[in-house]
Amino acid sequence: MSVPAFSDIAKAANDLLNKDFYHLSAGTIEVKSNTPNNVAFKVTGKSSHEHVTSGAIEGKYTDKPNGLTLTQTWTTANSLETKVEMADNLAKGLKAEGIFAYLPASNSRGAKFNLYFKQSNFHGRAFFDLLKGPTANIDAIVGHEGFLAGASAGYDVQKAAITGYSAAVGYQAPTYSAAITATDNLSVFSASYYHKVNSQVEAGSKATWNSKTGNTMGLEVAAKYRLDPVSFVKGKINDRGVAAVAYNVLLREGVTLGIGASFDTQKLDQATHKVGTSFTFES
Repeated sequence: MSVPAFSDIAKAANDLLNKDFYHLSAGTIEVKSNTPNNVAFKVTGKSSHEHVTSGAIEGKYTDKPNGLTLTQTWTTANSLETKVEMADNLAKGLKAEGIFAYLPASNSRGAKFNLYFKQSNFHGRAFFDLLKGPTANIDAIVGHEGFLAGASAGYDVQKAAITGYSAAVGYQAPTYSAAITATDNLSVFSASYYHKVNSQVEAGSKATWNSKTGNTMGLEVAAKYRLDPVSFVKGKINDRGVAAVAYNVLLREGVTLGIGASFDTQKLDQATHKVGTSFTFES
């Protein structure tokens, strides 16, 4: 198995606990289309439970033979972003990207430069914010026979100071994985576990302890069950009694419906529940 990025060392468990739960927004719609000349378009729209709407339109051009990807995004907040990616041009496994942002309303600009380097037993990344600081964030993971170990650090050039550091260890196998992370200057500790029980059932859990806030530990467990090849259900609950359920189904080729809800099991007599839906159209 390939070595993941530092932020993805617990990806399997995090995806099970957080992905495909639709209650966070009242409504979400996503439309994707592809053209014969390697251009992909995506339009997304969201409506929050506070009745605030937002959206974005994205166009992406990919030139695979030359390792070039160009992405342009425009949001309803009137934010323009251009991303240029170059992969495997200078060396195999090396990708460089530049991200340029512009907000016309405030005339503010942003410029970032990122590097990714991936080999069979190593995955390193470097993120540079050229206009703020400048700042640099670097992380790396090494792996051997499923065992993983990595660290990350941030540095502010103007202040000549380290802004943060983290560390992580883990193990991954084809049907299960586990990870322990220490973030926020080694003050927030998390332990996660994921298990693909069989082709239909997945289960995972995560425990988190913040040493700055006391001895209370947070716990969350989740499970996913595939009903058939085109649909699945998910559920999760945390130590505070907040539960969430979701249902995802492929209605027809290119059309996916997601329905989700969350509720506080300690306050069922109060209006604390949230319900959300999601539609995805692909062509």
